[in-house]
Amino acid sequence: MRLLPRPWWPARVPLRWKITALAAATACLVALTVGVLVHLWTAGDIRDRAEMEATNSVYSAMDVYRRTGTLAGGAELDPAELPAALRHPSDGDRRVAYDGHVEGNLGPSVWGAQRVDGPGSPVLAVRINMSPQLHDLRRLDASMAVASLVSLAAALPLAVYGAGLVARRLRRVAETAARISGGDLDARTGARTDGSEAHARGRDEVTDIAATVDLMADSLGRRLRIERQFTADVAHELRTPVGGLLAAADLLPPGETEDLLRARVRDLRGLVEDLLEISRLDAGAEAPVPARVPLAAVVREAVARTGLDTEVETGEPGGPGESGGSGESGESGESGESVETDPRRLERIVGNLVVNAHRHGRTPVRVTVAGRTVVVRDHGPGFPADLLLDGPRRFRTGATERGTGHGLGLTIALGQARVLGAELRLDNAPDGGAVATLRLPL
Repeated sequence: MRLLPRPWWPARVPLRWKITALAAATACLVALTVGVLVHLWTAGDIRDRAEMEATNSVYSAMDVYRRTGTLAGGAELDPAELPAALRHPSDGDRRVAYDGHVEGNLGPSVWGAQRVDGPGSPVLAVRINMSPQLHDLRRLDASMAVASLVSLAAALPLAVYGAGLVARRLRRVAETAARISGGDLDARTGARTDGSEAHARGRDEVTDIAATVDLMADSLGRRLRIERQFTADVAHELRTPVGGLLAAADLLPPGETEDLLRARVRDLRGLVEDLLEISRLDAGAEAPVPARVPLAAVVREAVARTGLDTEVETGEPGGPGESGGSGESGESGESGESVETDPRRLERIVGNLVVNAHRHGRTPVRVTVAGRTVVVRDHGPGFPADLLLDGPRRFRTGATERGTGHGLGLTIALGQARVLGAELRLDNAPDGGAVATLRLPL
C-alpha cells in the first residue's frame, strides 16, 4: 500500500495563528476586491472619456473640413490604420471603435470616424491615444498594491495581538476545565464574581464559556460534597450497629453458623472502615506522620500481614534480589533504601495492592522493591481499559472475570499515595497481568 505524503503543516496549529491567518486572508481579499473594482471602474472611465473625446474631435474636424477644406485636430482621410469596423460608416453617422494595436509610442487608441459626404466619399477619422491615461492607471494600480501591503503589514500585528488575547482567555478556560477534570473542584475562571446561579452574560462568548465552566464546577462540587457527606454519614451510622453485631456474634455457641456469621460481620466492618477512611481522605483530614524506615522491611511486613502467598524481591532494577513467600520474607536481608514516609499508610497502600492482585488477578503475585519504587504485579487479565483511562471508581470492580469486591481498595491506595506525596501508576504488562507502580518522593 502506498503511503500518503505527510502534510507540510503542523498537526496542531494554535488558535492565535488561525485567527491571524483568517484576518490576513480577509484583508487580502478585501484589498484585491477593491483594487480590481477600482481598476475596472477607472479603465472604463478612461475609455468612456476617450470615446467622448473622439466623437467631439470628429465633429470639430468635420466642421472645419467642410468650411475650409483643411484637416485640423489630427484628422486624417481614409488612414491605413483605421479599424475595419469604421471603414464603411453610414452617411452622416459618427462612430467610434477601440483599437488595442500598439505601434511605436502609440498605445491602445480610440478612433472616431465619419463619412465626409455621400456614398463613396472619403472617411474622416481622428485617433485618440490612451497611452498617458493607461500609464496613470498602471501607476494607480501600483500605488494601491503598495498601500494594501502597508495596510496589511500594519494590521497583522494588531490581528496577532487581538487573536492572542482571545487565545489566552480560551487557554485559561481550558486550563481551568482540565484542573476541574483532574479533581480540583475549587478551580475557577473568575468570570462570575457575584456568585449567582444565573448564567452570567459577559462581554462576549468567551466570557459566557468561562461562566458556564464555573457554573459546572459549582454544580459538581455541590454534588460531590453531598455524596461525600452521605458516605461519611452512612459509615458513621453503621459503625455502631456493626460493632454490636460483632459483639453479639461472640456470644453465639461455637459452630459453623457462628464462623459464617462472624466472617460476614468482619467483612461488613471492613467495608464500614473503608468508607470512613475514604470520607477522611475526601475531606482532607488525613495527614502523614513521617518517620525514617527501611523501605524493604516495611513492604515485607505489609505483605506478611495480608497472609497471601506473595513473592517479595528487593534489590536494584535488573540485579539479583531476594524472594520468599509471605510467611518467610521477613527473615531475608534488609537490603533496600531507607525512606522518610508514613509507614502505616505505606503498609496500607502495599496491602491493598497485594490483596487486589490476588482477588482480581492470578498467581504468581510478585512485589519488587528497587530504590524508592515498589512494583506489585500479578499474571491475570490485567486492569480494565476504563480503569486505566479514568482511574478506579468506587463500588466498581471492572470486568466480571476479575472477581468480586466493593472496589474501594485501589481508591484508598490512590488516596493514601496522594497524602504521602507519592505517585501510584496503574498499567498492564505487555505479556499480560496488572502492574501497580508506587514511587515515593525524595
